[in-house]
Amino acid sequence: MSENVVHLPKIAVLGAGSMGRAVMSGLLKPDVHVDGGIVATNRSAQRAASLSRTDGVTALATDDDPNANREAVAGAGIVLVAVKPAMVPDLLTEIADAIEPDAIVVSVAAGVPLARFKELLPASVAAIRSMPNTPAIVGKAVTGLSAGTRSTPEQVALVRRMFETVGTVVEVPESQLDALSTISGSGPAYVFFLIEQLTAAALDKGFTPEQAAQMVNGTFIGAAHLLEASDSTPEQLRIQVTSPKGTTERAVAVLQEADLKAVFDRATDAALARARELAAG
Repeated sequence: MSENVVHLPKIAVLGAGSMGRAVMSGLLKPDVHVDGGIVATNRSAQRAASLSRTDGVTALATDDDPNANREAVAGAGIVLVAVKPAMVPDLLTEIADAIEPDAIVVSVAAGVPLARFKELLPASVAAIRSMPNTPAIVGKAVTGLSAGTRSTPEQVALVRRMFETVGTVVEVPESQLDALSTISGSGPAYVFFLIEQLTAAALDKGFTPEQAAQMVNGTFIGAAHLLEASDSTPEQLRIQVTSPKGTTERAVAVLQEADLKAVFDRATDAALARARELAAG
């Protein structure tokens, strides 16, 4: 087997919804070997049946088997908690005496602090918080990772390798994770919103929906690829497009007058306030 293969222990994904499935997509790549395979749980038997058709995945439905989550964590080295935040305490209580003593519990639930995991899980179990974003589906995620007081550097490195199968990883203290979520976690929505607005502007100028989509979607995708391939900063790339006294300069001046920085400050502050509300219950 190639030395570039990522080796991971058996993984239980509790709550195989959109984010759980996105992470699983990385774990199912040819260069990732999950020792013991992946066991995924969700409520619906129909969804479990569709997941069961994926090689390397065993899917269980809690509607069919009330012990599905406990069965899933048996023997798992990594337990990915991907249920809705409000469901996390009950789930942790449910699996507490079934989980392996040396397991790593990884949360993708927004607003649930590590202190809650520490309170509800055995003392030997490490907990790590994460905040991936939806581009994980295409292997382009940015995932924030925060270690808990019980996690070792080796455990954090193992979880980092898991998330690197779907993109890049930024390690931050837990105190910064909610702020990170307002940037990279919510960030795809901001980008899609900008695409919506520029598309509306194109429609107002008489272009068809198909033409507007080609122009706007293609421009955002092309600009993102250019940024990825370039050593230049976004500011430098913007300046390259903006000829002195030209049309782009006039347009950018209008955007600068709108003080988009202040708008993004207010938007991300609002998201952070909501994250703190969730954490407070």
